Amino acid sequence: MEFRIATRADVPAVLDLLADDDITRQRGYGTVPEHVDAAIWAAFEAIEADDRNELIVAVDRNEVVGTCQLTFIPGLSRGGGERLLIEAVRIRSDRRGRGLGGELIRWAVDRARERGCRMVQLTTDKRRTDAHRFYERLGFTASHEGFKLAL
Repeated sequence: MEFRIATRADVPAVLDLLADDDITRQRGYGTVPEHVDAAIWAAFEAIEADDRNELIVAVDRNEVVGTCQLTFIPGLSRGGGERLLIEAVRIRSDRRGRGLGGELIRWAVDRARERGCRMVQLTTDKRRTDAHRFYERLGFTASHEGFKLAL
C-alpha cells in the first residue's frame, strides 16, 4: 500500500470514492459527473498549490482505494502550534474492514508529527456511528461539539 499526494490523474477516482456514500448521496453530491467540471478542477488546483493542504490517496496495485484531505492550520492556541484537520476520509467499499482506513489515519497522524503539529482533529457526521467507533479505536476522543452552517 502506498500513501501519496494525489495528482490530477487521481481526481476522477477520488470523486468516485467521495460519491460512494449514502450520506453524501442524501446531500445531493453522490454522483460522479461524466466530465469533471471547472469548479472541481479549480478546487483541486487550489489544494495542490497550497502547502497547508494535501489531498492524499491510498494506492494498491496502481488503483486508488482510499483518500483523505489534510489541512494544516496555524493558530495561537496551544502555544502557537499547528494542528492537522483530517477530512473526507473514504475507503473504497470493497476494501473496507481490512485495516486500510486505520493505516491511512495512522499515516496522516505521522504526517502531522513530521510537521510538528500539536494536535490532530477531525469531524464526522453524527449519523456515522461506525466511523465514531473506528476513530475511538484509533485513540481519538469525542471532546468537542461541532457546528456547521451550509451556505
